[in-house]
Amino acid sequence: MRAAVQREIGQDKLEVVDDAQAVGFGPGKVRLRIKATGLCHSDLSAMNGVLPQPAPFVPGHEGAGEVVEVGAEVGRLKSGDRVLVCWLPACGQCPSCKRGQTHLCLTGFLNAGTPNYRCASGDVFGFAGTGTFAEELVVDAACAVPIPDDVPYEIAALIGCGVTTGIGAALNTAKVAAGSSVAVIGCGGVGISVIQGARAAGAAEIVAVDPVESRREAATRFGASDAVSPEELADAKNRLTGGEGFDYVFEVVGRSDTARTAYEATRRGGTLCVVGAGAMDDFLKINMFELFFDEKRVLPSLYGGGDVLRSYERVIKLWRAGRIDLEGLITHRVRLEEINDAVHQMRSGEALRTSITV
Repeated sequence: MRAAVQREIGQDKLEVVDDAQAVGFGPGKVRLRIKATGLCHSDLSAMNGVLPQPAPFVPGHEGAGEVVEVGAEVGRLKSGDRVLVCWLPACGQCPSCKRGQTHLCLTGFLNAGTPNYRCASGDVFGFAGTGTFAEELVVDAACAVPIPDDVPYEIAALIGCGVTTGIGAALNTAKVAAGSSVAVIGCGGVGISVIQGARAAGAAEIVAVDPVESRREAATRFGASDAVSPEELADAKNRLTGGEGFDYVFEVVGRSDTARTAYEATRRGGTLCVVGAGAMDDFLKINMFELFFDEKRVLPSLYGGGDVLRSYERVIKLWRAGRIDLEGLITHRVRLEEINDAVHQMRSGEALRTSITV
């Protein structure tokens, strides 16, 4: 089958091969035929080495498709079922799961150390234990989550990570209050989803902050009341909050400098929510006095900060009710052969999300 492979961390282009084989099928596993996958910035971060990932590997973790085959001991799925790929499944037995923090279960990360594919050149890993830039994929049954028939594969793929991460950060982690002021730094697909989550929660003012003009324009279509460049953030803070700062500020870039900017834009007693996935050697500096005196809450948010299965269901309900726009997030649709063009578009800021047909 075909798959897009990154041979070495940091290389500029993916290689689309036709001799890949999905491996690992057996008890407790399912084989999926991928129909659509999203290109997320986390994929780019793995490709350039910001996020740890062994190579060679198949990128992609936002996927949706059809069950082709189920292994022994899989009772809830059957061939032909429509599913999305959950890259961070809950085992239900670990301390995090038993505490109700299923999004902190490490099962998915442990799976990331086992090759998902084999080519003539040898074993190939899948990003985040999945690797959806391929025609087929073998995963644990818990990674295959059934989706209703009215949810298109392209939409389901986005729900599998970016949308759930952004909306969950607003609703689960920060718990945005009605009537509050919000600033979102970084307005790619996840940032736009934060904006939609804040709007669904009833925020009165939502300021989108991004250096790319097209993304600022998109943010206003998705619910931002104002959109500014990073250089204009200080003025927006003074203009809209009297210099006090915003009730909630979301950092959706994954860099210490933007996280520091977000901290300074947060009012005393407000909430800074860190959504962006950054590098292990990039450190955020906050002095002990300001941490004590300003009493700002600093809340990291992994995968939307809540039970992902419930979050999927909520997103689908909001989408059906017209409260959030998911179709509009897909600004580019490409085939697998065009994946390098899609990577270029994402890196240049031309696309909020790219849907890849596999």
